[in-house]
Amino acid sequence: MLVTLVRWIQSSITLFTCIPNTLIALLARFSIAAIFWKSGQTKIEGLSIDLIAGEFELGWPRYSDSLLALFRYEYQLPLIPPEIAAPMAAFAEHLFPLLILMGFATRFSALALLGMTAVIQVFVYPDAYATHGVWAAVLLFLIAHGPGRVSVDHLLKRWFVAR
Repeated sequence: MLVTLVRWIQSSITLFTCIPNTLIALLARFSIAAIFWKSGQTKIEGLSIDLIAGEFELGWPRYSDSLLALFRYEYQLPLIPPEIAAPMAAFAEHLFPLLILMGFATRFSALALLGMTAVIQVFVYPDAYATHGVWAAVLLFLIAHGPGRVSVDHLLKRWFVAR
């Protein structure tokens, strides 16, 4: 019985190692992009895109009326004035998730979001370490392993190596 259990465990582990990194990277890219994109969407009006819910409001984006107050009274970042931090965060929470989703400049985009995660953890929501730890793990995976084969980065790498 013990030998059968050990063989089953070994077989399972062998099977788990067959999960392609590309699949893991694709899931990681989609998931982390969704988190930051949805946060960015709360900071703007006039443009709303939620692929999963099927909600689309196409228009010219503008900062929400509550954006500056959010950074002034809730987030209260040291060193960066709310008038600068608010638009920077809104822009970053749209640009970097798009790049990560496409798999373009993935490692650098993930590094930018990792920095943003660190700022959020240290200065904004220090009690949310479990959530931010998961974000950091996903972003570190993308930094270390890249976006996988289903990405613009992979296509560019193949194109430049072929030359």
